[in-house]
Amino acid sequence: MGKKLSGKVEELASATAGREDSTAPFPGFSPGVEECWMEMDGARMRYLRAGAGPALILLHGLLGYSFSWRFTMPALAPYVTVYAPDMMGAGFSDRPVGIDHSMRGTARRLLRFIAGVGISSFDLLGTSHGGAVAMFAAAQCLDGNTGLSLRRLVLVDPVNPYSAHGRRMAPFFGSKFGAGLFRATIARTGFSYPYWHSRMYGDRRRIPPDALAGYMAPLAKPGLFEHALGIVRTWTNDLRELETVLPRLGSFPTLLLCGGKDTAVYASSAGKVKEYFPDSQLIVFPGIGHLPYEECPEEFNRALIEFLTRRRAPARAIDR
Repeated sequence: MGKKLSGKVEELASATAGREDSTAPFPGFSPGVEECWMEMDGARMRYLRAGAGPALILLHGLLGYSFSWRFTMPALAPYVTVYAPDMMGAGFSDRPVGIDHSMRGTARRLLRFIAGVGISSFDLLGTSHGGAVAMFAAAQCLDGNTGLSLRRLVLVDPVNPYSAHGRRMAPFFGSKFGAGLFRATIARTGFSYPYWHSRMYGDRRRIPPDALAGYMAPLAKPGLFEHALGIVRTWTNDLRELETVLPRLGSFPTLLLCGGKDTAVYASSAGKVKEYFPDSQLIVFPGIGHLPYEECPEEFNRALIEFLTRRRAPARAIDR
């Protein structure tokens, strides 16, 4: 990393690490976004909160964290109360050893977080890996034993069983050889991270100036890459299970948002996912990559606000 980028990473990391107050604004976010902490199984979990009204949970993807929502939270705050967790192992949350990295296990922790902040009814947005976790969480709400009611789903470039790229890449890095290669290259050579980061965008000219430093800041807290490798080890089995979960989710009003030039999760796979959601809308942003909430935030926020305010969906739980 160059000196300028390295200094920015250190600035973001030091501004966040070790803080437990709930009023200090996080770098890159507007005032009114609160930084909060929760204890879960003896570890600290960090989350951001803003706004007032019905609850909306924003769930980041693999190697992402609440920083992903710096353009989304201020725009949504007038309409909803937004919660953006750093899931355990990611961002600036603790990285406990031995946690269940499966999508189902991550969904359970998400629902424990939601219950822990005192929410009983909510909308849920998940992006990339977080999109798949959100679908597992929806299924667990339908099981009727969580005490939580999910109103609506928003899936942003969600990992799914129908995108060939993800089916190939994740199992490779989950293998012993792939994990070793990852540790020897990306995890140890900071110069390669900008390349992989830039591939998440459809047009590199649209990469926000603070994006690379922001996503690299959690690297100052050891264990991020091991957390990511733990996730991809269960990827293939998770996708098989997700395919059995999807047919159960048709009762949820759902918005699908995808980048037309996404090279991580192909936009063409969203059409197959949409088939499982009769009450759904699919929006594809032309020329946009895997992070539409950063690459075209105004269009993304407009579509999201329209969906959330068009109607107040009743909470859905299983009818026994």
